Amino acid sequence: MKKRSFHPSVLALLAAALFGASTPLSKLLLGQVQPIALTAFLYLGSGFGLLLLRIATRSLPGLRERPERAERAIGRKDIPWLVGMVAAGGVAAPILLMFCLRGTSAAVASMLLNFEGVATTVIAAFVFQEAVGRRVWMAIAGITLACGLLSWNPGGSWTLSLGAVGVLLTCVLWGFDNNFSNRLSSRDPVAVVTIKSLAAGSVSLVLALLAGESLPTGLAFLYALLLGVLSYGTSIVLLVRSMRDLGAARASGIFCVAPFVGTFLSLLVFRESPGLLFYLSVPVMLLGVRLIAGDGHAHLHAHGSLVHSHPHVHAGGEHGHAHPH
Repeated sequence: MKKRSFHPSVLALLAAALFGASTPLSKLLLGQVQPIALTAFLYLGSGFGLLLLRIATRSLPGLRERPERAERAIGRKDIPWLVGMVAAGGVAAPILLMFCLRGTSAAVASMLLNFEGVATTVIAAFVFQEAVGRRVWMAIAGITLACGLLSWNPGGSWTLSLGAVGVLLTCVLWGFDNNFSNRLSSRDPVAVVTIKSLAAGSVSLVLALLAGESLPTGLAFLYALLLGVLSYGTSIVLLVRSMRDLGAARASGIFCVAPFVGTFLSLLVFRESPGLLFYLSVPVMLLGVRLIAGDGHAHLHAHGSLVHSHPHVHAGGEHGHAHPH
C-alpha cells in the first residue's frame, strides 16, 4: 500500500492558506509595483509555474501522469468560454481589485471576497438557469448582509466605501468567470488555468505598458512572480490533488477558510483596527459561508486574488462554491 506524504485535508488547508495570503501580500507589493503591472506578473508567475509543472509531469518518469487519469483536452468549441474567462476574471477583475486594495483595508477586502460565491450562484441561477435550493438562498442573504455592513462607511449619513464597492464588483466579474469556467468543467483544470494565466498576464502586461506604468525590477519583480506561483499556481494544484481523495464537497468546504486566512494575516501585517461593523459582520459571514460550503454542488475556483479554474464536480442537486478567490 502506497504511503501518502501528506493527508489530503492538509493539502486543502495549505491551498487555502496560500490563496488567502494573496490579498494582504498583494497590498504589500502595491507599495512597490503599480496595479496593472502587478496583475500581469502575478498571472505570468502562475502561468509559467504551471507550465513548468506540466513539462515535468510529462517528462520525468516519477511524475508522469497515469493514462487512466488523463484529462480531456481543450477544443475549438471551448475558445469562447476561455476568452470570457480571460477578459472578465483574468484581466478586468484582478486589475479592479488591485486598484481597490490601494484604498481599502486588506482585512475588509479579504472578507468581502466571500461575495464571489454569492455572485457566482446568482448568475448561475438567473443567467444559466441552474437550480438553487433554499439553504443556498439563506447563505446568500447572510453573506450579502455581512458585505453590506463591511461596505458601509459610517459618517453621519448613509454612504458606501468606494473601495469596498469596487471589491464587490470584482466578485461579480469573477462570478461570470466562474460560470464561464463551468462550461469547461470536463477539461484538464491545470491546462485551463495555465492558458488563462499566460493569456491574462500577457494582456495585462500590454495594458500596463500602454498606461505608462513602470515594470517592477529586482526583488519586487521576483516577489510578484513568486506570489503568482504560490498563491495562484501551487494553490490550484494542491486543491485539485486534495479533491481526488476528499471529494469536491469536503475539499471545497476546507478551502472556504481562505478569505479568513487573508483577514487574519491582514490584521497581523497591517495592524489594522477595522471597527465595530467589521466584527459584527464576521459571525454573519461565517454562517453564510458554512451554509454555502456545506451544500452539495461544489466548484474549484482559482483566481488567486486572481486566477480561477474549475474542475466542476456534481455531488448533489444544489449549488455551492469554494473559491481559491
